[in-house]
Amino acid sequence: MINLASARAASPAVHRATTDPGRAWLRDVEIVVDAPPDDDANPLPEAQWPSTARRSGVCGAVSPRMIALPTGGFRLYYTQILPRAGFPQGANDYENSTARILSAISPDGIHFVPEPGVRLSPAMAGAGDFRVASGEVVPVGNGGRLRMYFECNPGSHAVTNSIRSAVSDDGLTWHVEPGDRLQTTGVNYGSPRILFLADGRIRLYCLERGRGIISAVSSDGGTTFQLEPAIRLAPGDAHDAVVAFAPEILQLREAGYVMYYAGYESPGRANILRAASADGLHWTKEATPILAPGAHWDAVKCSEMCLFPLPQNGAEVRWRMLYEACDGTSPNARGVWRIAGATSVAESLRGSIPFTA
Repeated sequence: MINLASARAASPAVHRATTDPGRAWLRDVEIVVDAPPDDDANPLPEAQWPSTARRSGVCGAVSPRMIALPTGGFRLYYTQILPRAGFPQGANDYENSTARILSAISPDGIHFVPEPGVRLSPAMAGAGDFRVASGEVVPVGNGGRLRMYFECNPGSHAVTNSIRSAVSDDGLTWHVEPGDRLQTTGVNYGSPRILFLADGRIRLYCLERGRGIISAVSSDGGTTFQLEPAIRLAPGDAHDAVVAFAPEILQLREAGYVMYYAGYESPGRANILRAASADGLHWTKEATPILAPGAHWDAVKCSEMCLFPLPQNGAEVRWRMLYEACDGTSPNARGVWRIAGATSVAESLRGSIPFTA
């Protein structure tokens, strides 16, 4: 969660939650951001299409990241997957696909309109014609500038990649900063998330493929990061047996931290899970998924997500979750990847509505 409506400076306040989002969520009845159809493999960033257009998983929309804007409303950053030249299967052959980071705007956190222009392309970021993904946007200092941390993937997951960054004064036009924020020869990183610490340092959480969720810390404002010992969250339990990744971390008032994360229990099935920590380093998993596959667009996978509070308007605080969902309609439990949404159940009703509703 990055809430610039409550604090514009780079501080723990942008992650601070006044209420626990909880474990009970109601899925939306409509998609938040749809994938391009099969016949539009070179779409305009602002394009929208009918829900009935043919989609077979060639194109996808994934990796939602949200910021609550200081002037009101919300901007969503997300990754659009497309076929790369010579590889027409696109997202169904993900490691040979191309991907770019786009954005959408919303006045209410529920209805989103894609914005014109590419926020970040692989060519801009140094990934050639492969992929940039998972853009985590956070404030820099206290002057209103923004920084995006993102995956820079110049090839398949077997290729060394890096976490890089770009800066912007308006959230729309981005300038890639030189060098890597995190890179290790022979290692592939993914799904970066930032947490501002009370002592002024910055902690970066990300996936290290083959290990789980790790962390690194910066003492220079987020330019260089040093890996921290141990794994923050390792896979291996029933609902994250294959991989644990994409942590979304909130600071609860006087109660430590809560993490929502994605876990694959098998290559063909993914869940959204939850863990808690007193210090941000040592985490205890909860045993039951927060969101498991169920509705037609997330029939096999509920994965990488972001959370943010809705405007209160005098009522109880309600939370929104945007997540990547896969319907499993193509071979090997793949299918169309879309960005779906869910809303937290009001605290007064949490005992009466099941989380799978």
